[in-house]
Amino acid sequence: MAFTVIQQQDKHPSEIIPDYTLDMLGEPCPYPAIATLETMPTLKSGEVLEVLSDCAQSINNIPVDVKNHGYTLLSVEQDGSTLRYLIQK
Repeated sequence: MAFTVIQQQDKHPSEIIPDYTLDMLGEPCPYPAIATLETMPTLKSGEVLEVLSDCAQSINNIPVDVKNHGYTLLSVEQDGSTLRYLIQK
């Protein structure tokens, strides 16, 4: 896949190696956001979760939910209908 960076923090997403991947492709909203919020507490501080979603509405949910729960959204990328989020605990 060739992702286009929509949003990033300090590092380019290609420089970040996620510790875990949550593949939510094919799952309708709001499940990608719910699963992300259920998974994040299981990570250790500093670990990175990669979330893959093809739910267009997730672009409105996941970044807001991540911020509201005190996590860091490192990047958002898009390749066609697939969105890739890198989130750090």
